Amino acid sequence: MLDRTITPQFKAIDHINLITPGYAQLDNGCNMYWFNSGEQELVRIEWIFANVRFNPAKPLLNVAVNTMLTEGTKTMSAAQIADAVDYYGAFFQIDYGYDQSQVSLYCLNKHLASTLPVIKDILTNSIFPEKELQTFIRNQQQKLQVSLQKNDFVARRAFNNAMFGNTMYGLSPDALDYAQLDRNDMLAHFKQMYQPNNCTLIVAGKVDDDTLKTITHLFDKDWANSDTPADTSQPAIHSKGDLFTYIEKPDALQSAIRMGTPTINRAHPDFPALQIVNTILGGYFSSRLMNNIREDKGYTYGIGSATSSMKHSGSIFIATEVGADVTNATMTEIEKEINILKTELISDEELSLVKNYMLGSLLGSLENVFSHADKFKNVYFSGLDFEYYDRYTEIIRSITPQQILILANQYFDFDKFCKVIVGKMN
Repeated sequence: MLDRTITPQFKAIDHINLITPGYAQLDNGCNMYWFNSGEQELVRIEWIFANVRFNPAKPLLNVAVNTMLTEGTKTMSAAQIADAVDYYGAFFQIDYGYDQSQVSLYCLNKHLASTLPVIKDILTNSIFPEKELQTFIRNQQQKLQVSLQKNDFVARRAFNNAMFGNTMYGLSPDALDYAQLDRNDMLAHFKQMYQPNNCTLIVAGKVDDDTLKTITHLFDKDWANSDTPADTSQPAIHSKGDLFTYIEKPDALQSAIRMGTPTINRAHPDFPALQIVNTILGGYFSSRLMNNIREDKGYTYGIGSATSSMKHSGSIFIATEVGADVTNATMTEIEKEINILKTELISDEELSLVKNYMLGSLLGSLENVFSHADKFKNVYFSGLDFEYYDRYTEIIRSITPQQILILANQYFDFDKFCKVIVGKMN
């Protein structure tokens, strides 16, 4: 009979075995990486483009152009694009991020020759029809109006803007920003950004020679660069310096709290260790913030902290929603937990639990070839290599309570945290 009072044995993780990608640079300058694994006749192809330089006067160009890529080309309507992909049981999606935007296709290998021309048409011939643009503007303005009634949405906007100012990371668009979108600006932006020498192609799945030939046939010599290179430089990021923002909602039953500070990104050697400190504080379900503010005090259903890594910055942040009557008490408890992290050595038992959780999470995240490609993207776009994960696992395994104390004092200064409260303060 299983004795549930005995903790299961575990095996230490010494090395993470990651699939090494193949690589080729196409004649047009596009970098292509591929991950071949498995026997299933399925492939995921991602076309990833670095976002063009942020323009504060036209702040929505990157996100609007990416979002509207599938609204029509010179040869196909939005409905025809969707039908052409659905017919073959394929799936495609578009995603916008702060640093990159991408188009992804999931398709059976045998149908690539039929579906890839549709993606090629989107990436070379999108026209952003005026009618669809006006519909996009109205829809986004309506969504914004609804979202602005949600305390957590307002808090996130205010926090990002206070941390990163009027940059791509601090973007807080209003209805007027959407109304000022212009089709000619979007066409010029599209031509500059969506070209092969600004693209990284990542292919994962069953990637054989025929698959690579099918891809390169369409996206090599036949996909030309424009005369204007993509300007992917970005303005310097300066925090607005607002350390406290309070947006009162007199009728609010809950307050949204968000706080944190700009910090290092994945390219910094301290980043893996900083992730350990963050995990202790609020990075998993058994974290100190959860144990205190959810389990002990009952102030919230959930609270967490996280580290984020962007190309030009990074951040540590804490987020939660609590009853309006315990807003101040929650702020006090968060400060208390940060101070304990900075003044008291973590026990060997708690540190062992955190180490096992983080290493287990890393292994669990490598369930298929797609996740191996995702891990590669993390390091590739940070200017790192796969050896990063060996360093990451070694730092987790070897970090000491004394090192955690030093890092907590170096990176967690509650008095310098940007703090946003939307709701009510009791």
